[in-house]
Amino acid sequence: MNCTYSGTAEGITGSVRLDRYIAETLRLLSRSQIKSRCLEAKLNGKTVKVSRPVKNGDTIELSWQPAAPLYLEPENIALDLIYEDDRCAVINKAQGMVVHPGAGNHSGTLANALLWRHLNRPEQPDYRNGIVHRLDKDTSGVIIAAYDNEALAFLSDQFKAKTIRKRYLALVQGIPVNSKGRIHTRLIRDPRDRKRFTALPIIPDSKPQGKIALTRYHVIKSWPGYSLLILEPKTGRTHQLRVHLKHLGNPIIGDSIYNPLYEGNRKDRDKNFPNSALMLHALNLAIVIPGEIEQRVFKAPMPDRFKTVIAELNRRVKKN
Repeated sequence: MNCTYSGTAEGITGSVRLDRYIAETLRLLSRSQIKSRCLEAKLNGKTVKVSRPVKNGDTIELSWQPAAPLYLEPENIALDLIYEDDRCAVINKAQGMVVHPGAGNHSGTLANALLWRHLNRPEQPDYRNGIVHRLDKDTSGVIIAAYDNEALAFLSDQFKAKTIRKRYLALVQGIPVNSKGRIHTRLIRDPRDRKRFTALPIIPDSKPQGKIALTRYHVIKSWPGYSLLILEPKTGRTHQLRVHLKHLGNPIIGDSIYNPLYEGNRKDRDKNFPNSALMLHALNLAIVIPGEIEQRVFKAPMPDRFKTVIAELNRRVKKN
């Protein structure tokens, strides 16, 4: 049986596309789910495309396919908890841990671990798989998850409003020309490889492509051929930091997708750190947790893999 909704549009200034209203105001489906779940829409009694503008007072009727059931197996996986209460949890995610189950990753994920933790807290029987944002499998560090729908909405709204603050650590090839600055581009999927993204310059008065992405960076230490950066993403695009550092000319050490020295079995791999893991870490997250009004800053300390590389770089400088 299909899912349905009917109601009257409100809270709109001027007009807005129907798909945006569904995703951002009604929050029934994401814009990608609108396509995948075969949504059908009527506006004021007439069948319309989801690109149709909607304004206050319009009557909306929607019908879409339910999500395919996904069985999530609870797993007793040790987590490095930074904070936890009845509404949410903040975790220092280990490098190599997948966040959500997907193709080829049906177990061992952060979602599996959080479900097990919740089922073993009988005072909170209802559970929502509410991981609010994502980190790549090979990125470590701070990530937050909600334990109920209301908490999920509260946390998600802060990401949408861009009131949260995130900072990352990255060890990169080379030394940026400027010790601090901003990387402001559009990101699009690479036409030659749909799993990758590429950065395009923002050209005034040109037809826009992709999505705007903005990252601020600051070099905090450098060695011959390498740098340690603090990154502050102001947007949250897939692979944003990895693509932006490649665009800057300073790809991340160990990045097998965006650093040419780590692609495949190249003979010219970085000879100092040929087998390095991805050197990207979510250092801290500033956010208001459910039930509070002031932001807290949750921190995940520099991981050992960073300390090992930095110690080796310091040793090489001292030796020379």
